[in-house]
Amino acid sequence: MKASIAITTTLLVVSVVPSASANTEKIQQLLATKECQNCDLSGAGLVLANLSGANLSGANLSGANLSRANLSGANLVGANLVGTSLFGANLSGAILSGSDLSAADLRDTFLANANLTGAQLAGANLQGAVGIPPQIGNAEDFYGWGVVQGKKGDPQGAIAYFNQALSIKPDYAAAYLARGVARYQLFDRLGALQDAKQAEKLFSAQANNDGLQTTQVFIAELENPPSESVPKSKPNFMNFLGAVGSVLLRFLF
Repeated sequence: MKASIAITTTLLVVSVVPSASANTEKIQQLLATKECQNCDLSGAGLVLANLSGANLSGANLSGANLSRANLSGANLVGANLVGTSLFGANLSGAILSGSDLSAADLRDTFLANANLTGAQLAGANLQGAVGIPPQIGNAEDFYGWGVVQGKKGDPQGAIAYFNQALSIKPDYAAAYLARGVARYQLFDRLGALQDAKQAEKLFSAQANNDGLQTTQVFIAELENPPSESVPKSKPNFMNFLGAVGSVLLRFLF
């Protein structure tokens, strides 16, 4: 047990050692006081750092490694986060208004109640992020993230993205079809059928023959299941009915 604690402690210490380009004194100040306005922390190594509620407004954190750091409620107004790694970081309730997150790694981050008003997100990777505010992306962005999440074997996460896409664009036929496939993965045949029929209606109204035909194949499968109506294992999101998978991907472009 002691050895395990020692290893963990060592890892935590190593994780916050600054890179050669970072200001050691400023990093120590930040860790000790959680106050470092307008500081130059570019390239800093702050993996797993506890910066909950920290004041980093105007700070330069470009290229810094803040993977899995706790930044809940942190003030990052106007911060430079270009190319910053925030993989798995907790940004819930953080104030990021006016910040530059261009090309930042935001995969698997927690963004619930984060304020991203006026933030720049060009090229940022948001795959797997939880609680993405609707203003961050358009319906197509959320749809694309949903398809990626479905391919990763997370139908529940995919459905959350499709829900956001539909809240922005209620007549998004492809999102209904994709959500239907994800629901089928969760053995929710009735929910899948309801979504598929809504997609069919919308594809028909939009004169989208490819989408309409694919949806009708899906509906036929749902209404006329094989002898074993419930699959023994969870169907693969993109392999299930190959035509469906190809059409889902087509709507990404």
